[in-house]
Amino acid sequence: MQNKNKTLWKVIGASSLGTLIEWYDFFIFGSLSIVLSTKFFPADNPTAAFLSTLATFAAGFVVRPFGALFFGRLGDLIGRKYTFMVTLMLMGGATFLIGCTPSYESIGFFAPLIVLLLRLLQGLALGGEYGGAATYVAEHSPEGQRGYWTSWIQTTATFGLFISLVVILLTRLLLTEEQFDTWGWRVPFVLSIFMVYVSYLIRKNMDESPEFKKAKSEGKTAKNPLKESFGNVYNLKFVLLALFGAAMGQGVVWYTGQFYSMSFMKTVMFVDTDQADLILGIALLLGTPFFVVFGKLSDQLGRKWVMLAGMLLAVCTYRPIYEAMYQLTNTQTKIEREDLRSIDTHPAQQQEEHKRITTTTKTYTDGTQVTQVVTTLLSDVGNPILKNGMPQESSKTTVHLQGKNYALLVALIFIQIIYITLVYGPIAAFLVEIFPVKIRYTSMSLPYHIGNGIFGGLLPAVSTYLASNAHARGQSDFYLSGLWYPIGVASVCFVIGAIYISKTMTANKMES
Repeated sequence: MQNKNKTLWKVIGASSLGTLIEWYDFFIFGSLSIVLSTKFFPADNPTAAFLSTLATFAAGFVVRPFGALFFGRLGDLIGRKYTFMVTLMLMGGATFLIGCTPSYESIGFFAPLIVLLLRLLQGLALGGEYGGAATYVAEHSPEGQRGYWTSWIQTTATFGLFISLVVILLTRLLLTEEQFDTWGWRVPFVLSIFMVYVSYLIRKNMDESPEFKKAKSEGKTAKNPLKESFGNVYNLKFVLLALFGAAMGQGVVWYTGQFYSMSFMKTVMFVDTDQADLILGIALLLGTPFFVVFGKLSDQLGRKWVMLAGMLLAVCTYRPIYEAMYQLTNTQTKIEREDLRSIDTHPAQQQEEHKRITTTTKTYTDGTQVTQVVTTLLSDVGNPILKNGMPQESSKTTVHLQGKNYALLVALIFIQIIYITLVYGPIAAFLVEIFPVKIRYTSMSLPYHIGNGIFGGLLPAVSTYLASNAHARGQSDFYLSGLWYPIGVASVCFVIGAIYISKTMTANKMES
């Protein structure tokens, strides 16, 4: 038993390292989306540029189902190991090349086009990676313990995001703001190639999964995995149930807690970028062990209600949570210490265009500090340049939280991470167990990547659009409007899952 566990830990270590690196590669784009919007898109409309960046980010998710089909078929034909070796190299190469792509200022329209193509390659690679790694670990795991062992793979997505945030923070700390803005943002992308190489060296010595080797030796592998997965009406019902009863709800909960929360802190609450990244990083670090906790719990209680509990909690509490987050930086409800207010005005000259920069710093009684930088364009004689009777100005507001407000924001993000661990911890075991070995890679990968890639991946762009529309209409709680998308999707998924998912849905039943 001890030797078997030792082998299992080697399998998990090798599989997890590669999957973690692929998630890191995939997520640094999202983590740097605000910076990238200024590099690969026209700078004259920041809002449009940011939405374009989110759309490019989402494009990587949209193609994930195609990667699931292509690489899932390969995985069921030639094996799990070799397929996710290919996806690792494809992901690493695309990420490295994003870091090498010239900016919009240098090559114009070709910059966003190249980045979009590389982002699509990333999505295809990830579409093949996750199903392979999850299947590989599950097929090494003993019966009755798959939830526990596969939950270690589930931690890699969150750790990938966590490491992307750490690398970005360290890069910012080691460089000046000007250096990071000029070239430093490329460093996290370029570093990927070295991590991929290390993972490749580890993975190439792994053996094929025992269940696949057994099926292959007995001549029971699929001859046409796509047809047997989706052309078979009985199996197709399970594919659809896996998607609409589990994966799509899990996808929106996952991306709300990790990506929408990050975007919300930076673009709605105006929390300082480094502080927001650190807050999310702390919450991720505290929450990650719960993937294993709930994965193991699902071995004892069943996958269904552990996953659905996370969805139901999210549906019922998202709006109160985000309202509480918003109020932490809402200065309308705070009392300013006017004796600590500072105003600094000085001229600046850049590219022969005169500017006046006014920095106002306000401190509130709860420790919150708000810095507003207003840049006014000036004529040659020093007067503000007017447009429609108003000075041409741009403004940037940054909020720093202190003390209990800082801790409360960490706690509110942490609660959302717990929801993620409830829905995500057991789902790999759930998907593996409802499909037979010969078509498992293909069958489980498609619903997972549609649920995450389509329903989850579109969340940042759709929710930002909904919130922007509500703001344009003058809606007072516009900042909560983006939540209707994940709440609606998770609600539908909860109802379908509660009614139709059965505790006896296993691969053994499918094989009969």
